[in-house]
Amino acid sequence: MGSLSNGLFGGFNGRVGNLVGYMLNGKSIIRTVGHSGKALTLPRKANCEKMTVVNAFLRPNMNFIRSGFRLITEGTDRNFYNEAVSYNKKFAIQGEYPNISMDYTKALVSMGSLLKADTTTISKHENGIEFKWEVPADLPWRNRNDRAMLLIHFPDAGVSTYVLSGSRRHVGNEVVAIDNNLAESRMEAYISFIDEDAREISDSVHAGSLNVKSIETEDSYEETQEERAKYNTRTDKTPDTDKIAHIDSSGKFNKRDKNKTHQTRHNKKLYQKLSSSSHFSGHNGQNTFPAPS
Repeated sequence: MGSLSNGLFGGFNGRVGNLVGYMLNGKSIIRTVGHSGKALTLPRKANCEKMTVVNAFLRPNMNFIRSGFRLITEGTDRNFYNEAVSYNKKFAIQGEYPNISMDYTKALVSMGSLLKADTTTISKHENGIEFKWEVPADLPWRNRNDRAMLLIHFPDAGVSTYVLSGSRRHVGNEVVAIDNNLAESRMEAYISFIDEDAREISDSVHAGSLNVKSIETEDSYEETQEERAKYNTRTDKTPDTDKIAHIDSSGKFNKRDKNKTHQTRHNKKLYQKLSSSSHFSGHNGQNTFPAPS
């Protein structure tokens, strides 16, 4: 049920029939809600898959991208989250349906005109993950005190750790604490800079990756070796019924479903460990730490 917040001739909030009203950047917006009974075409299926992949990446980073895309949408009818989805869906997606995935090296978690980070690296540190960035000898004085915004995304666990106000740009490094349960999980790291007045921000830069060898890849390799061994020890031409059961329409051996099940079980166990951690926030799926003073 919708409610009139500004009288009879003002906008409304909520749903009335197939209309939805809400406020966006101080303006009253009304949209229709429709349902199509038509079967999804291949392009529409691909579009839905892209949205699913991009949202899975962005949602754990909500607080970070709120700061990262706030300035680029300020004073417009655009929303920070929609802006982030629009960019990453267009430029940070790889593969063809149904094998669509994120290209983390091309993803953006902030957008702006401030000077970007130069030559970045990440590495394991006794207190977490250390970010390093090059400090140019000719760095403009006005950029020396820009603050680093640092984010580590863990794709397998679907959570992120971030610092919104880290070291000053001229320092050249910062250590971000992480949950010990995530130390061996895949990591995709990003760095941005924001000026002291929070009026300018830079495009984010993919700072590096750690633990990128996935469990699925290891399992596929081990099972392939096992299948080869079985094939080499066979002395007859009887078809391998176990193998036939996994042959897809193209004639290729397909272990996708088994690997997906294995990965899902792994992710559930990891999430359970994180949920018991003192630093993990289950309500928003984020593992956050206070910014340094």
